Amino acid sequence: MINFQDKVSFIWSIAEVLRGPYKPEDYGKVILPLAVLRRFDCVLEETKDDVLAKYADLKSINEDAREPILNRIAKQNFHNTSNYNFNNLLSDADNIADNLRDYMNGFSKTARDIMEYFEFDKQIDKMNDNDLLYLTIKRFSELDLHPEVVSNIEMGYIFEELIRRFSEHAEAGDHYTPREVVRLMVSLLFMRDDDILTKYGLTQTLYDCAAGTGGMGSVAQEYLHEFNPNADIEFFAQEINGESYAICKADMLIKGADARNIRLGNTLSNDQFKGEKFDYLISNPPYGVDWKSYEKPVKAEHEEQGYNGRFGPGTPRTSDGQLLFLLHLISKMKPVTAENPQGSRMTIIMNGSPLFTGDAGSGESEIRRYVLENDLVEGIVALPNDLFYNTGISTYIWILTNNKADYRKGKVQLINAVDFSKKMKKSLGSKRNEITQEQIDEIVRIYGNFKEEEYVKIFDNEDFGYQKITVERPLRLNFLVSEERIAQVIEQRAFQNLATSRKKGESGIAEIEAGKELQETILKVLRNHISDIVYKNREDFEKKLKAAFKEVGVVIGAPVLKAIFAGLSEKDETADVCMKKKDEIEADADLRDTENVPLKENIEEYFEREVLPHVPDAWIDHSRTRVGYEIPFTRQFYKYTPLRSSAEIFADIKELELGILEQLKKVLG
Repeated sequence: MINFQDKVSFIWSIAEVLRGPYKPEDYGKVILPLAVLRRFDCVLEETKDDVLAKYADLKSINEDAREPILNRIAKQNFHNTSNYNFNNLLSDADNIADNLRDYMNGFSKTARDIMEYFEFDKQIDKMNDNDLLYLTIKRFSELDLHPEVVSNIEMGYIFEELIRRFSEHAEAGDHYTPREVVRLMVSLLFMRDDDILTKYGLTQTLYDCAAGTGGMGSVAQEYLHEFNPNADIEFFAQEINGESYAICKADMLIKGADARNIRLGNTLSNDQFKGEKFDYLISNPPYGVDWKSYEKPVKAEHEEQGYNGRFGPGTPRTSDGQLLFLLHLISKMKPVTAENPQGSRMTIIMNGSPLFTGDAGSGESEIRRYVLENDLVEGIVALPNDLFYNTGISTYIWILTNNKADYRKGKVQLINAVDFSKKMKKSLGSKRNEITQEQIDEIVRIYGNFKEEEYVKIFDNEDFGYQKITVERPLRLNFLVSEERIAQVIEQRAFQNLATSRKKGESGIAEIEAGKELQETILKVLRNHISDIVYKNREDFEKKLKAAFKEVGVVIGAPVLKAIFAGLSEKDETADVCMKKKDEIEADADLRDTENVPLKENIEEYFEREVLPHVPDAWIDHSRTRVGYEIPFTRQFYKYTPLRSSAEIFADIKELELGILEQLKKVLG
């Protein structure tokens, strides 16, 4: 990839010309569109004169009718009818801004649309006003981006590396996928389909819902052509960022692919491929990105369409939308039919959060439940840290399919590949490690072997499920009428609210006075019954207290009566159990606990073994039981390291003390 590195260095040197009028973080607004324009210019150079000659004959006809004719002459899916190119633009320095616009307007519609998304027209005026336009165009004219010199694959590398450099301070979630990671994803994606991919003239479809500059599609096509030069994979993609979208579309245009397959927009709130299905799906959606700004359409689809829409199983918390992308991709999988027996396969990169975030019954857990109970998850590969340019967090490749091999059905394979990397000679942002081709081959080999070994664990789908049970214990209270506890009654909100009113005027004043009078009566009755007697049965105490109020003709509402009992009570493990009804024990909310019972285990047996020996009066509230799923990946590969003995630690301390004393002797002479 000598051309790739040389060209990036050259383009980066052009960016330095902009210093002053442009801040470094704004260089990309100029360099990226000009890199695309220069590539277009070089691609069309050989046929430009022929296109201009034919254009002279066809000027009078409609552009839509003219375009396919000129495209054939240009031998591309686009053309340019302007008399200018990067070389002759320099012949008229005084009018270079107008001439550059003329050159850009000379492109056919698809190429013009690409340039519009760069919003480059604004930069032409800024550069011209600062005497930078001529110099920048001159430097780009010295850059050789002809297809014979720079291949399409290398051009993709150049675009992605430029974006990475211009975005080094982007958020962790706004990352770019290193090519070796994409190669690993693609290898896992296609590993079962060699027989399909080697068929003559085969065309399969690949979809990326967060495509960036389209690097995943490029690597997939490169991989496929290694197996079968005659096969093809048609790439479909959606991207939310205008610049990345424009580069991706330009890349497809230059390759001769259908650029209409690349679409702009927010995948989650504005699906540009509604109802369409694909053979393969691949993506690296943003991590931990808040989706609150488009929460309304997503939740509306979940609630109104259910499983007929994309988000039937549920929605995760709005602080992280990764699992929404997963559900979206699942909705794009081709169902297994007689006409399409292979179904679809998917690889997606996510961080650790989708593995375990969310309790039983939460949106995250319900989504995991859906993919596992429907046997969609084939495997998960833990990647090494520090692979990405803008984040060092842990990442995982999920491999999903709706057509598992028989020996994989009902199973999930976990591969711990965190050690499969090597240090880079020079770090690139947060990227300090890379995966070699040999390591990619080894990961794919052990994934394909489907055997438990040092880096591999194989589980049943149910192993990741659990039932979250609620363990209740009885409420036990004692009751005492004392000044201290009467003071607690006064603090109760329901008691205080007696002396308030929502009414206005005289009616409100009258209600407040009546309330105060009732408060005084209640306190008087309580103080008349102050004693040292501690009641340990709520029913007995309740009868005595109600009788005391009845004697003075006071009628007390249920909320206030409840407040009085709350103030006069105290938790007491030696007291009798409080009953809600004659045959129903009241639970103590403060003692409420939960237990996660493995899905494969009997709840009652677990409860008798793990809970009752410690709290014999406990019971399960089955109405609260929820099924949950989590994938505790790290726990499965944890290796216990015995702690050092105290004798070893003490010996080390003594040795350090002696060393310090020796150093002090030297210092003090």
